Amino acid sequence: MTENIVHVTDEDFENIVLKSNIPVLVDFWAVWCGPCRMIAPAVENLANQYKDRLRVVKLNVDENRSVSSQYGIMSIPTLLLFKDGEVKETIVGALPQPKIEEKIKAYL
Repeated sequence: MTENIVHVTDEDFENIVLKSNIPVLVDFWAVWCGPCRMIAPAVENLANQYKDRLRVVKLNVDENRSVSSQYGIMSIPTLLLFKDGEVKETIVGALPQPKIEEKIKAYL
């Protein structure tokens, strides 16, 4: 795990994600999820590569059901890109890093 990724909970989601002054990529995941582990290196690379322009956070869906249901997370991994407190992009499934990057670059 990189120091550029923050683990968020239902309790601190609003402060860390919705009130952020830079775009936030939220990785909705679970320990038992194989595809979540497959995209983890790509998510870490993005966190390191864009650390000054993008905040990357992980939210465990098993431990934080309130935020997960609020945003209608039905399958994981799901990545949501927030900017100014609003969802701008939704990425579902284990996409390769270039595809993820392509979708978020417009907001950085």
